[in-house]
Amino acid sequence: MIRKAEIKDLEAVDCLYREIHDAESAGLITTGWIREIYPVMATAEAALERGDLFVLEEDGRILGSGIINQLQVDVYKGAPWKHQMPDEQVCVLHTLVISPAVQGKGYGREFIRFYEAYALQQGCTELRIDTNERNQAARAMYGKYGYQEIDIVPTTFNGIAGVNLVLLEKQIRDEA
Repeated sequence: MIRKAEIKDLEAVDCLYREIHDAESAGLITTGWIREIYPVMATAEAALERGDLFVLEEDGRILGSGIINQLQVDVYKGAPWKHQMPDEQVCVLHTLVISPAVQGKGYGREFIRFYEAYALQQGCTELRIDTNERNQAARAMYGKYGYQEIDIVPTTFNGIAGVNLVLLEKQIRDEA
């Protein structure tokens, strides 16, 4: 089940962030995120305060989280988007994390499907995502679900210097 996060979920989301950082430090995954810089508890707290933090819960355990909103990263402006859409029709998925303990079991796909359905409910047909160029697993997953890489932009991202940020997009329609 994916739902809006509540204050009681913050510690579990922060634990997910630490799991990702631990797996990165151990060389098990490559996200390009940096412990104590991004993502951190303040990332989840700010999203909870805005009302755009979501969690994936199964059997009472938080196994994933993501931030879904219409806040486009500054480098999105001027990017060569294939679909030029008004801002109010654009939905963005940020900071998708799935516990390394359950990766490969379809939870990322489940979160992407939720994101797409949620975007349509909000009247958004243009979906945008970004990821660090180094995060080959995320890039492959997004590509598998129809997201097209439209540009790679060098930037300082969430306090991390020297990031090559991959911009992805997908246009969807309400099939109902």
